Amino acid sequence: MTKEKTPLKEFLEASSVLQWVLSFLFLGVACMILMVYLMFTSLWPLPTLYFVWLVLDWQTPEKGGRKTRFVRTWRVWEHFRDFFPVKLVKTVELDPNRNYVLGSHPHGIMCMGAFACFSTDSCGFSDTFPGMRVTLAILAGLFKIPIFREYLLCGGICPVSKPSLVHLLSKSGSGNAVVIVVGGAKESLASSPGVHTVVMKHRKGFVRVALEFGADLVPVYTFGENELFRQLIFSEGSLGRRLQDLFKKVMGFAPCLFVGERFGFLPYKTAVTTVVGSPVSVRKCSSPTEDEVDHYHRLYMEALTTLFHQHKVSCGLSESHQLRII
Repeated sequence: MTKEKTPLKEFLEASSVLQWVLSFLFLGVACMILMVYLMFTSLWPLPTLYFVWLVLDWQTPEKGGRKTRFVRTWRVWEHFRDFFPVKLVKTVELDPNRNYVLGSHPHGIMCMGAFACFSTDSCGFSDTFPGMRVTLAILAGLFKIPIFREYLLCGGICPVSKPSLVHLLSKSGSGNAVVIVVGGAKESLASSPGVHTVVMKHRKGFVRVALEFGADLVPVYTFGENELFRQLIFSEGSLGRRLQDLFKKVMGFAPCLFVGERFGFLPYKTAVTTVVGSPVSVRKCSSPTEDEVDHYHRLYMEALTTLFHQHKVSCGLSESHQLRII
């Protein structure tokens, strides 16, 4: 029997989610504006010293980052988890003597399931997968934003650039689980309640990286991710879609027009279940051929499809729901 939440608990949960949504949308811009503003005040030595530090620390994100347990274990993330709630499900053990590339699907509007499970300790990843160290890899451009990059690094987040992946999979020992949201910005534009579309048919870079370093491929599907917001979806070829694609090409991320529940920013209270599937065993090949990449890419898509159908009913979907891969 579910324990009834107190008004204080509900307020803390809503506040925790709202602060994260606002941080996702505005914190990066706010950090840049703050730094520019301070340069024209009597406090100009502060941003000056920071920029000196930034130059000296520029390579840190691509060298394993700077994970801080203090940030990952903030109580605010427990309230964040409980709002939906978010749940992490293990289907098999991951061998801590191996490295893994976890493909996370779908992107949704804000990757809330992936964030809660892999960038905080609120869902118990380290207890669920003993001996494994998880790193969520995201858009590399975000690590160029002053101050904001420090927040990301403290959460154990790293850029999804090639140097970063090379370091995590070849210079950090074994027991590394690198999470890549494969569909990226394009997939976010397809996010809508009742839709189960993943952008992956032509996304093969993560497979090539796995082959180069002998890291097994693990499909991950987050049920409920696309139910959190209602999005205005423009049809292919429309002016709205062309503008979104242009913005995505220039900036690296897509401007989604969405609305949530309260205040428009708060997501709908929908259970979010992130299921980690069985690894696709990969042999190390420093210079994989296109045929080898295609072979393992096909095996991965099959594993993801199997994972979706095995868990869709237990995660609240009907048997009729299908996974669409584009």
